[in-house]
Amino acid sequence: MADLPKWLFFAGVALIAAAGLAWLANRAGFHGLPGDISYRSRHFTLYFPIVTCLALSVLLSLMIWLITWFTRR
Repeated sequence: MADLPKWLFFAGVALIAAAGLAWLANRAGFHGLPGDISYRSRHFTLYFPIVTCLALSVLLSLMIWLITWFTRR
């Protein structure tokens, strides 16, 4: 239980970094990958980034696998 504040701090820093990267990507013109679902009507907008979520999931899984692989040695 003594490590909880440290983990919460690092989780907060990671969220702030992720928000900053998303903001920079939006400013650079990245608006999603091909295959993301976008529907716009007069009073409603739906955006579901399915392909972006899949790509991020693969990248994060690969990063976690590499970290665990390197820490075992």
